[in-house]
Amino acid sequence: MNKSLSSSIEQDAVELTPYLAWEQEYRESIGEDRPVENVSGIPIKPLYGPQDWQRYGHDNPLSYPGQSDYTRGIYATMHRGRTWTQRQLIGLGTPADYNARLRSLMDDGATAVSLIPCNSVFRGYDMDTVDAELLGTCGVVLNNVDHMERSLEGVDVGKISCALNDPSPFTLLAFLLVAAERRGTDWRSITGTSNQSDYISHFVANHMFYRLSLPGARRVLLDHIAYCKQYVPRWNPMSVVGQHMQQAGATPAEAMAFTLSTAIQNAEDCIARGMQPDDFLPRFTFFFDISLNFFEEIAKFRAGRRIWSRITKERLGAKDPRSRRFKFHGQTSGVDLTRQQPLNNISRVTVQAMAGIFGGLQSLHTDAYDEALACPSEFGARIAVATQNILREESHLTDVIDPLGGSFYVEALTDQMEEKILSIMKIVDEAGGMYKAVESGLVQRMLGASAQRFQNRVDSGEQVVVGVNAYRVDEDASAHTIVERPDPASMQAHLDGFAAWKRERSAVEVEKALDHLTRTAEDPSGNLFGAIVDGARANLTHGEICERLRRDLGFGQPLTIV
Repeated sequence: MNKSLSSSIEQDAVELTPYLAWEQEYRESIGEDRPVENVSGIPIKPLYGPQDWQRYGHDNPLSYPGQSDYTRGIYATMHRGRTWTQRQLIGLGTPADYNARLRSLMDDGATAVSLIPCNSVFRGYDMDTVDAELLGTCGVVLNNVDHMERSLEGVDVGKISCALNDPSPFTLLAFLLVAAERRGTDWRSITGTSNQSDYISHFVANHMFYRLSLPGARRVLLDHIAYCKQYVPRWNPMSVVGQHMQQAGATPAEAMAFTLSTAIQNAEDCIARGMQPDDFLPRFTFFFDISLNFFEEIAKFRAGRRIWSRITKERLGAKDPRSRRFKFHGQTSGVDLTRQQPLNNISRVTVQAMAGIFGGLQSLHTDAYDEALACPSEFGARIAVATQNILREESHLTDVIDPLGGSFYVEALTDQMEEKILSIMKIVDEAGGMYKAVESGLVQRMLGASAQRFQNRVDSGEQVVVGVNAYRVDEDASAHTIVERPDPASMQAHLDGFAAWKRERSAVEVEKALDHLTRTAEDPSGNLFGAIVDGARANLTHGEICERLRRDLGFGQPLTIV
């Protein structure tokens, strides 16, 4: 190369801006660059800088934590002042089994109750109407107030927050309230969440939980919110669920959009019922799946928090800052866990949990590594709790509030996720709102299309799943798992005790309570959840309450899209 040409090239390099110089070297070094797109369909660049984050600047800085628009967190201290609540979902066997597991996990570091009932309960049936072999394999068999009392023996429900996985008509909360009443606990001291109160998410994506007709479930939810507002003011009766939709195939952006649209629907229904926004919105909470898409999940939560702050003020008319707080529980995604090489799931859960923590959650459930094979074993659940303890106590993740705030990538992605979420919410609004959108099947079709796209990526190998379509090894997964089943003798004793209890009840009082349910269902001005609490007090069972309301309000028949 001659001297004059060399000097010219050196001069050209000097004249390049640092960014252009990097870009040139990147293009020359990487060869053919592969396009990258996240699950929500947003193109991902190889590098982000100030030019990618144009929404905020010196004249329009990011808000501070605890201040509108809450991008960086809903409280001033966030996890530096108070870390997330550890809510380990547990449920196995009889109420005695559940109580023993609960108290063991609380000794290990869990700080709140999270109760998951048996699938028979989720479906709305009592234990004596299903095959005994199925009982207690996925949750606790809990059919009346006595069972709730035994499940929470030794737990002060006036001081310890409880999350009940309790779909409409919310019999578990009714049992909890009556059990508290028997103990002399003031209902006004009870805190927690009706964790499966979102009938819309069940109609769309969780058909097993769907017990009542769409309009019937809508009625019971509104009665539930009104009753809790009056009598259990510290309880969160509305948990808007994004988890089911994301596990059914929604992208992170779709899950957030559908969840926010559902929250708007329920809030507008409450307003139409005559409630004031600032009376009920502070008790709205959210429940989300946390997938392995680390930065996408963080951006999802930051964008959702920002959007909800604006919606509550501008669309719903809230004035109280507490109404604008986007309080959410996160659960690591079981969909990402694999039966193959199950111990790898410990790593997956850790990454998911970190995404939720960096995303600013208020409570967290970490899945056990063996949940892809069976109900979590006590051994697996202990590791799941320890994972949270390690992240909180050893990793220094809580030292700084919103540690990724100001990252060019995270901030640009948060802005893009916000745009994507709003575009999906616009589709729902144009369909007449979330109720009509799911009634017509629009949302279900969108979920199905997204699920198919993701599965195609896995099948083609574009999306690598370690142990499934790459890095496979021959091993016996059962060697790493402990499949626990309820003790048959204990379950039979539980069944026998339930039968004896039913024989000893007053048949007259049972019929009076069932008739009261019917009369209240027929009276639009009556509060159905209040009648359900009365029924629990009169020794109605879970199955009897569900059966009567199915008769009076219509059987739940979710719309299936094929």
